[in-house]
Amino acid sequence: MIRSLSAAVLAAITLQGCMFAPGQHMDTSRIIRDDSPESSRVELVQITPKLLAMDAATEQRAKVPAELLAYQPEDYRIGVGDLLYITVWDHPELTAPSGPQQQIDANGRLVRPDGSLFYPYIGNVRASGRTIEQLRADISGRLAQYVESPQVDVSVLRYASQKVVLNGAFGKSGPQPITTTPLNLMEAIGNGGVNTGAADLSGLILKRDGREYLLDLDSLNYQNSELYSIYLKDGDQIYLPYNDNKKVYLMGEVNGARALTYKTRNLNLADAIGTVGGLNQTTSNGKAVYVIRGVENLEKEPAKVFQLDAQSPTAFILAQRFNLQPQDVIYVGPAGVTRWNRFISQLLGSATILGTGANIKSDMSDNN
Repeated sequence: MIRSLSAAVLAAITLQGCMFAPGQHMDTSRIIRDDSPESSRVELVQITPKLLAMDAATEQRAKVPAELLAYQPEDYRIGVGDLLYITVWDHPELTAPSGPQQQIDANGRLVRPDGSLFYPYIGNVRASGRTIEQLRADISGRLAQYVESPQVDVSVLRYASQKVVLNGAFGKSGPQPITTTPLNLMEAIGNGGVNTGAADLSGLILKRDGREYLLDLDSLNYQNSELYSIYLKDGDQIYLPYNDNKKVYLMGEVNGARALTYKTRNLNLADAIGTVGGLNQTTSNGKAVYVIRGVENLEKEPAKVFQLDAQSPTAFILAQRFNLQPQDVIYVGPAGVTRWNRFISQLLGSATILGTGANIKSDMSDNN
């Protein structure tokens, strides 16, 4: 009976060892050798200097499109909704008909929906579409019939006809007016205030005339960035996306498994692992550092699993130069002793059975 019990217990241990894997483990040999459809959808790639050189050759710094740099603002043209202040020197009754004690806006001239404004003596004046100098010259010429050598000045009290719109990860989104001073992209972004903690700095989109231009705010860190040379025009829309989906996932034998969000164009493997405190020196297998990268359609192209031998002397340099992509999964496998320890932990229940069997044998021997 004792032999039968021991045999049953040993069989249970063997069965349990077969049923349960001792911790997470990636069997790369199956990826390489299997001919199953599942294996054909995954490609194992070693992270080597040659691989990084090939990636560097294909990756180019994002350039600002030439048509954006070529645009130069013209003189401001008055539009519907603008509020103008027209000064006729030495004639306060024309400059401030409501009286100098009134707020300055009360003496402004609003450009009406039809593009005109009314001015004493000369009646309706076409304002929309004209530059400030053109309107000033027109009013001055027509007033000359009633005022001797009129000295006329025109300024804009409130800009309303031309604007750009900011949306997305800005502290202050919404419209911004274009004024007599040309507005460039960086000034508009500065006025809006970037939410640096939540923004995807590499995904800025400028919409103009039905086209979308992808710009990289992170390129401001490079010398002579061309973003300062982009001037905006009426109707431009600026969208800065949030970085909610710009994540990589760290799993396995790292010191802090979690999803890591980043906001710049690139995040390298060394920075990602370093952010969570590195590999667990006690439990990790330095040769089992993997980057799992999916594809949109597994039927057409295989997903890739990149492997880094972190025990190699050049591993840190390779990890620094290996750029991750959003939704990459970084998995660090356990060392052999770690998997064995976990295996033993899973068999604690069986060990109790063995102890019980030994006690039964001892009791039966004593009774005999």
